[in-house]
Amino acid sequence: MMLSSQGLDAYFKRIGYDGPATPTLDTLRSLQHLQPLAIPFENLDSWRGLPVSLKPDAVFQKLVHAKRGGYCFEQNQLLMRVLQSLGFSVSGLSARVLWMQAGQEALPRTHKALLVNVDGEQWIADAGFGGQTMTAPLRLASSAAQESPHGLFSVTRSGELYRVAALVADQWQPLYECSLDAYLPVDYETANWYVSTHPQSRFVNNLICSRVDATGRHVLLDTHYSHYRLDAAPESRNAATPEELRSLLQTTFGIGLDELQGLEPKLASLFS
Repeated sequence: MMLSSQGLDAYFKRIGYDGPATPTLDTLRSLQHLQPLAIPFENLDSWRGLPVSLKPDAVFQKLVHAKRGGYCFEQNQLLMRVLQSLGFSVSGLSARVLWMQAGQEALPRTHKALLVNVDGEQWIADAGFGGQTMTAPLRLASSAAQESPHGLFSVTRSGELYRVAALVADQWQPLYECSLDAYLPVDYETANWYVSTHPQSRFVNNLICSRVDATGRHVLLDTHYSHYRLDAAPESRNAATPEELRSLLQTTFGIGLDELQGLEPKLASLFS
């Protein structure tokens, strides 16, 4: 479903984009950079036991108008809709998460990323990989390290699979792998339902938020907050009270909380 000019204007205002509405590499790079800065990664709905809708208008209302964030299915659905409305050729990918999974059983394909074609070249765009969300698209045909405003990433190929990795603490860490098979919106419904309702899902059991800004990356897991700075050592602390945690969500992560029913008891439960 394409966005109207008014919808595009609302999105551009939300992320602070004032460039041309044209399907160029510069536009793709700008949107991939600005969306993670403005729209946080968060799972407040699934953590509160609420359904996560992937209907395009519901995602747009939540992430753009309600000043909320979302996880990969929401973030990259929004980005894909915007790109398609601008005239980009975009397809959805389904990836298997490898981040922090060394020595563990393989996970199902529960991550959505995007394949974007620009001037005959293919790029991976992804505005929704939590604490390691990239802020620049990755050129698919290059296996070299690729720069972004928030660190180095790479894409390597093994047969039909492509692996995305990030340089973390001077070590290359795999994030996810995927084929280039195109997935339809209906294909993500099952994965979204699994992630948002399965009793063992992290997105059900833990409060997870992240956001990037000019200083680096902000990450929250339950009450534990970390600030991974671009130019200094990381800092971490535990929120001491529900009030401090709520303030973090509103200020550091920029999440609109005013209409979230049942949030206060859930925040308090992390301290009981």
